[in-house]
Amino acid sequence: MSVDLNHTIVHARDNRESARFFTEIVGLDITGEWGPFVAVALGNGVTLDFATVPEDRITPQHYAFLVSEQEFDAAYARITERGIEHYADPHQKHPGTINHNDGGKGVYFMDPVGHAMELLTVPYGGWPSA
Repeated sequence: MSVDLNHTIVHARDNRESARFFTEIVGLDITGEWGPFVAVALGNGVTLDFATVPEDRITPQHYAFLVSEQEFDAAYARITERGIEHYADPHQKHPGTINHNDGGKGVYFMDPVGHAMELLTVPYGGWPSA
């Protein structure tokens, strides 16, 4: 049996603001709107459905995205050009830089409501051997 993640809901103060922030950083487009959701489709078929909820109901989450080296470099350039605080680590002890774990690159930054967004070019533990 196969189980695939289809979508997840990302709580936001303003669904359009958070979706736009994310798409502008990673170079994607908003792919749909229905009901309370602004959707962003990812390359593996998973959709992030941004939903406006009361701020006191937002619990910061962590979202990690595997991207190519070229996509990382473009996104990192947008992060630095916009002066977005970013870190090499999830504990925010190494500000203004990236990490090089498992032979790749990684960076953490916060979205408008405090969700920890992570971009990485190599999965933790490295690529599986063939």
